[in-house]
Amino acid sequence: MERISLPQARRIALAAQGFGAGRPDAVGPKHLRRVLDRLHLHQIDSVNVLSRAHYLPAFSRLGAYDRADLDRLAWGPKRQRRLFEYWAHEASLLPFEVQPLLRWRMRQADRGEAGWNRMRTYARDRRAEAMALLERFRAEGPLSVSDFEAHKGQSGWWEWSDTKQALEWLFWAGHITTGTRRGTFERVYDLPERVLPEGILALPTPTDAEAHRALIECAARAHGIATDKELRDYFRLSPEEARPAILSLAEEGVLVPVDVPGWRHAWLHRDARRPRRIDAQALLVPFDPLIWERDRTERLFGFRYRIEIYVPAEKREYGYYVLPFLFGDRLVARVDLKSDRQNGRLLVKSLHMEPDAPADSREALDEELGKMATWLGLDEGVVWGG
Repeated sequence: MERISLPQARRIALAAQGFGAGRPDAVGPKHLRRVLDRLHLHQIDSVNVLSRAHYLPAFSRLGAYDRADLDRLAWGPKRQRRLFEYWAHEASLLPFEVQPLLRWRMRQADRGEAGWNRMRTYARDRRAEAMALLERFRAEGPLSVSDFEAHKGQSGWWEWSDTKQALEWLFWAGHITTGTRRGTFERVYDLPERVLPEGILALPTPTDAEAHRALIECAARAHGIATDKELRDYFRLSPEEARPAILSLAEEGVLVPVDVPGWRHAWLHRDARRPRRIDAQALLVPFDPLIWERDRTERLFGFRYRIEIYVPAEKREYGYYVLPFLFGDRLVARVDLKSDRQNGRLLVKSLHMEPDAPADSREALDEELGKMATWLGLDEGVVWGG
């Protein structure tokens, strides 16, 4: 079994995630599509203290780009769209081509075997109620939760009405999808046949085993090198779903077992690049696939990272919305950031440098913060201690 050193593993992982190749001078939709094809998904999150999470991974890899280009790929006119929303790692934007690989999860939800417990009742006991809502989409076109009278007067993630739960079950089960977003990022649902291309819907549905195998290979390409747990976590597969897929890919030589110090059951994708050096400079959103698996982040970078949004302010160690800073092939700092949109400022509420951060990393961080402020349209620039 080949032995891969930890620095080698780190460089392999960074290269697989699209770091170290240099940023293009002018970023267009084709560059965004390449990033999405490489990562396979952008996680969606409701927190908007800095920027919506799905915009940040492309900025981290490409630099400044027009966020409207990503909006068009995700929610634009049908002829321009390339992405759809579904539950993958979490709520995610994914290339259309991944949709057939997730139909098994939709079938599970339709049978009441997937999704949150409070939604599963709509697969069985209250199915007729959900199907009545589905008929309204067929008759009336795209609708949001607020378009249903039963939901009016209720708001907030923890105040889901029966209507919202039924619609989310229909979404999990693939009966509806996201047509667009409006207002404060409100999801507007529609029928899949009005959103997804006919060619995608006409693709044959793979068996569960075929789909799991394809998803594990996607995860392996995106990671470059990974453990069993990390491979299955990428698309939230269970050990029972992932293990046969991993063994099948290993038997074919797609996954190669390797020995990485401190790792259990490490696999290298056969096409993974092995750069000798990584020159990268990027701020990483907490939901970036490079760092979202916190144990992997600690093993690769020696960097213990936790998001502290739900921690009481007086108990936070680093801040509310903290982004690690990647410099070269290491995580060298963490900054708590906030967009002060009213005054056009990027607020740096706190900075914590790693003890062994290179001397020139602070200058690189200042440069990257300036680029982010410009990209976000915060014309007054970076303000420290805001």
